[in-house]
Amino acid sequence: MALYGGTAALLGSYPVFIERNLVQINRYRIPIADLPRSFHGFTIAHLTDLHLGFLVSESFIRGVIHRTNSLRTDLIVCTGDYVHERNATRQIDKVWPLLSELKAKHGVYSVLGNHDHWADTRRSLYWLARTGQDLRHQSKPIARGGDRIHIGGAGDLWGDRLKIDKAFVGVAKNECKILLAHNPDSVDTPFDTPISLVISGHTHGGQVVVPFYGPPILPVKNKAYSSGLITTPRTQLFISRGIGWAIYPIRFNCYPEIAVLELVNPNPDKPERLATKTLRKNVY
Repeated sequence: MALYGGTAALLGSYPVFIERNLVQINRYRIPIADLPRSFHGFTIAHLTDLHLGFLVSESFIRGVIHRTNSLRTDLIVCTGDYVHERNATRQIDKVWPLLSELKAKHGVYSVLGNHDHWADTRRSLYWLARTGQDLRHQSKPIARGGDRIHIGGAGDLWGDRLKIDKAFVGVAKNECKILLAHNPDSVDTPFDTPISLVISGHTHGGQVVVPFYGPPILPVKNKAYSSGLITTPRTQLFISRGIGWAIYPIRFNCYPEIAVLELVNPNPDKPERLATKTLRKNVY
């Protein structure tokens, strides 16, 4: 009986104390039809849903930031939900100095998520601007080898106004555009701008993925929007499983991840996860 009890305790604690703290580095190859030739092989590290707060410590987030920098990708993007609190600013003031340590050759760009607004919109916008990472309702050109792409940012679907078209005002329709939007349901809202790729978070991949069934709970209207690369009628959508937790502090068969997106010229092969590397909390 003691053996059975110990096994049950181990299985019960695994989703809370083990898998939730094992951060994978997952690499994805993303074909983009209008990607300029100079950007073939361009890499983007994607962080989302850090949820600093209960059971997600500053030291843990610091380790994630350090590991992301060590990947030396061309660009780093962050898509919101950096804190877990509501109607308070303490966690906001802790997480943004850590986010300000992110460095990449072509810059670091961020937008906010619903939890950032639920904590304190004004304070979150203050830090977004102060770090120089602010992409909300605007876009920035990224130049490489005589070509360029445009990185734009939407407001959060639940806590803000999206304004996707505003983000790309003045950008030619035939230029390659990549949008940061916290909630993947954003791609199903009305907008006119042609977009090559949308990068999102919010779902956490469901946090619990039942074999042969999938995630029982997804906080999105379109239940096809779980994680990974999804082709929608209007654009390609990449959803990261993120780092932290919401609703319940567990993960099962759904490891947190730092996603590395490699942009490539079109080819008939389906995008694939190239490699998986596990990062344990105690290595920090």
